[in-house]
Amino acid sequence: MRRRMLIMLGAVIVVVLILAAFKYNAISRQIAQFQAPKPAVAVEAAEARLQTWQSQLRSIGTLRAVQGIDLTTEVAGTVSAVSFRSGQKVEKNQPLIVLDAAVEQANLATAEAELGLARAEYERGRSLLARQALSRSEFDRLEASLQKASASVEQLKASLAKKRILAPFSGTIGLRQVDLGDYLSAGTPIATLQDLSTLQVDFSLPEQQVPQVAVGQPVRLELAAYPGETFEGTITAINPKVDISTRNVQVRAELDNPDGRLLPGMFADLRVLLPIEAPRVVVPETAVSYSLYGDAVFVVVDKPAAAAQADADADADADAEQAASPAASDGLVLERRFVETGDRRDGLVVLTEGIEPGERVVVAGQLKLDNGTPVTLAETRTLDPRTPDTAE
Repeated sequence: MRRRMLIMLGAVIVVVLILAAFKYNAISRQIAQFQAPKPAVAVEAAEARLQTWQSQLRSIGTLRAVQGIDLTTEVAGTVSAVSFRSGQKVEKNQPLIVLDAAVEQANLATAEAELGLARAEYERGRSLLARQALSRSEFDRLEASLQKASASVEQLKASLAKKRILAPFSGTIGLRQVDLGDYLSAGTPIATLQDLSTLQVDFSLPEQQVPQVAVGQPVRLELAAYPGETFEGTITAINPKVDISTRNVQVRAELDNPDGRLLPGMFADLRVLLPIEAPRVVVPETAVSYSLYGDAVFVVVDKPAAAAQADADADADADAEQAASPAASDGLVLERRFVETGDRRDGLVVLTEGIEPGERVVVAGQLKLDNGTPVTLAETRTLDPRTPDTAE
């Protein structure tokens, strides 16, 4: 009986020792895993380049014609003739609309007849005055009658001229809004007339940027109607007053439109080109991480010698399974640097502080990275190699 108990106790001890060995082995593996270097992360990197950079001021505006009006009538009347087609190019003083003027012409004929009589009486009175056969007061009355009749004729001629609507300048006329026989009251719109040879664009800039702009500076416009194309213009006027509600100043630029492709009312994204050109450190915009604590980039640097030796020792102590894991990082780690950003344009951003030319910055996958993370450089796929970001 005692021997049987000793055998059972020995068996229990052996089982416990076996379980303890398995547990010790598992704990040793976990410790080795934590002590082993972190697996390297594949990242895409681009080189910070020193590039000649022209400063620009960005804004938005709306195109308008240098000369553009909505044609209306000053007097009421019935349309008796229409002398234009919608969308037609017209010349200055070309007749567009004629209103019925039969009544005015009849009144003009009556006024001209009265003018002729008043002129004859005035000439007769002047002859009599010279022979002292007419009093001076009667001659003054005849002179006043002549002036009144002449003024009546001129007034009727002016009213008659308003019955003919002429093009005030050369341009392109819009859609016709009246037809033959329509009765038009004063102020009725007829069509729009726009001179498309030269266009203006009005835009606003913050008051802090006013000292940087001047008449004659070039502007570059991009329009949604023509993606990928740019149009050149020149600043022609700066409003001498700042809007107190927005603290912006209005600026006007002009640009030629010889082919008539641009139309008034188009939205324009424009840039004022400043005369300042200087070398600046630029990186792709995707390299910058923005946060409340500041803007930062991850720079790919060589691993310090001490850290590299510690990783080598850890690899030597690791078992074969861990040694086979992707822990090699080609001796590269990440360093987070806070930077000061400047202008942004065409996928690039200027860094005024924190980065030197030639340093490599991570351009994709920053969310999974941290300071000191070992990395390997992967083939760049995020950026288009045709863009200035990667082209050298």
